[in-house]
Amino acid sequence: MRTRLLPLLALAVVLLAAAPAGASTLVDRNATGVTLKALRTARGVDVALITYRTRGRVHRVLAYGAINMSRLRLKLDYSGGWGSKVADWRTFRNACRSYGGPTLQYLTVACTMPDGSHWAVQEWTRIKPNFGGRVGARELRIAHWRGDIAQLEIHTDWSKYHDGRGNHWHHMFGRYTYNGKGVYGKRTTATGVPLDDLGRNLYVDSLESDYGPGWLRVNAFVSRRPMGQFCFEFGPKLGFGLRAEAHTGRSARNQYRAGIVGPGVTPDVFVSFAGPGDVFDPVIEEQMNQLQRSLVGNPSYGCGDPGGRDG
Repeated sequence: MRTRLLPLLALAVVLLAAAPAGASTLVDRNATGVTLKALRTARGVDVALITYRTRGRVHRVLAYGAINMSRLRLKLDYSGGWGSKVADWRTFRNACRSYGGPTLQYLTVACTMPDGSHWAVQEWTRIKPNFGGRVGARELRIAHWRGDIAQLEIHTDWSKYHDGRGNHWHHMFGRYTYNGKGVYGKRTTATGVPLDDLGRNLYVDSLESDYGPGWLRVNAFVSRRPMGQFCFEFGPKLGFGLRAEAHTGRSARNQYRAGIVGPGVTPDVFVSFAGPGDVFDPVIEEQMNQLQRSLVGNPSYGCGDPGGRDG
């Protein structure tokens, strides 16, 4: 079996993961002292008031105009009400109570309305340089939804390619779905950055990798049509710089994590997962290849041909 040092054909590698067009719930960055209130106006508009401090002053932002996938982004009024007239932070009477929704990671504050809908603010460092990035801005993101949140399904196995000594690269695959349907965009750049409000990048970190100690960014890549599927090989990437060519991002602790922005204005979703281990097992590998094929459903789709075109 030959050694491969090129990225998977099915993989859209992003050199420096940029914010996708219409990051639907992004409010601000590097905030402190975040609080959340929400109400329904006399006109029947659901509005949240996010108060926080950044850049040396207090900010009061109204979020409104969307729930679940009714729109692809919330409307944001950074004037606290003067601009939109939808509500006024000075007379804002909170109607949101203790949070009773699903468990969310990177949660700062959340609450549940009398009608059972939820508001939540999550904060996480989404954008970091690929191939070992550690530092980035902490994003403050707000969600408004009712019912279930999106599902991020991740499995791991090995690539058919290895380092020439029989040590196979780790490989991950899965699907990103909402209400049983794939989440994916219609257009991306050549490096995999979404160009519409539907597209989503999956941001993957590894613990104690050959990039360095701690949790470091490995890569970011898009979920794909039609099932929201994705796949990625933890192997050297020729053509993306010396650091990418010399390292794999494989975790020495066999621990990985991934985060992705929620579809529409639903919450962001995170998964921690283990790699397949150090010893390549051809029986398990074929079982996982069959699983990957079943998730995608057609070998002509991206990531639908494991063991072949897709590693």
